[in-house]
Formats: sequence, structure tokens, C-alpha cells
Amino acid sequence: MTTGSPTPTAPGRSRARTFAPLGVAVWLVLEIWLLTVVADAAGGLTVLALLIAGVVLGAVVIKRAGRRAFKNLTETLQQQQSGVTPAQREGSSGNGFLMLGGLLLMLPGLISDVAGLLFLVPPVRSLLGRYAERSLERRMRAATPGSLGDAFQQARIHRPDGKVVQGEVIREDGAPAPRRDDGPRPPIAP
Repeated sequence: MTTGSPTPTAPGRSRARTFAPLGVAVWLVLEIWLLTVVADAAGGLTVLALLIAGVVLGAVVIKRAGRRAFKNLTETLQQQQSGVTPAQREGSSGNGFLMLGGLLLMLPGLISDVAGLLFLVPPVRSLLGRYAERSLERRMRAATPGSLGDAFQQARIHRPDGKVVQGEVIREDGAPAPRRDDGPRPPIAP
């Protein structure tokens, strides 16, 4: 006996979720095949030296990018505490891509090493950074109500100059407004 209501259907899988395991498997097979080809041509010790050099270089890159990110964070926090508006640094946006490049260098394989070395090139990092920023903005604009992207969108403050002005509400008689913490606050509307 049916009630006439439609049966719930599971949402379809995205193409990325469908083909990601296949892509990883193909990448692993290519890495192993390329390592064997290079080992046959140049020798096993050469391949071992390349893999060890990749791990060492990747560790150095990750350590350096992490130190630079921590230094930038510390300087920004010190500037904010002193009341100075921190300026956007020119090279501070690529630390994540530097760390990703270091991680790719540390993975065993020549294809991942080439990809990691590409992430170390500044024009490639800036191009990928601009693409990631545009993609994130587009996804946040297209977020449906009630989704996680919508929550991030509502939490942002839209101002043309991007500055956040902190302040407090003052009643007409000059006294500060009483503070009430009686539950959750409504979301910030765009």
C-alpha cells in the first residue's frame, strides 16, 4: 500500500567524487611505472637519491613556509594590538601553496616532484591563488540557504573597502547598552 508521497532519493554523486578514486589509482600506477623506467635508464641508486632529495627539499620548503606564516601572523597580531591597521603583504598569500608544494615533493614519485616544483614557482602560485579565490567567491555567492557556505556568507561583513569597524551600541541617554546573553543571535544579513 502506498501513501502517494514520493520516495526520497539520494542526491547524485558529483563527478569529482566519482572519478577521484580512479584518478588516484591512475596517478599511483604512473608514478610506479615512471620510477621503474628511470631506474632502468639511470640505475636504482639514482632513483633513490632523487627520492631522498625530494624528501629533504620538501621538508625544507614546508619548514620555511611555516616559519614565514607564523612570523606574518605574529606581526599582524602585534600591529592589531598596537592599533595599527595591518597592511596586506605582497608575498604572504602563497604560504599554503608553498606547503602543498613541499608536501608533493615529500611524496615518493617523480610526477608529484614535478608538481611540487611547479608550486615553488611564484607566478604559478599567484595564478593558482587568484583562481582559488575566484572559485571560492563564486561558490559562496551560489550557496543555498542553510548550507555551510551560506553560514560563511552571512558571517562576512560587506564593505567596499573591506574594513571592519568595531564599536558598541550607546543608548540615547549616553549610557552603554546593557549586555544580554540570552541565547543565540540572529545571523548577519547581507
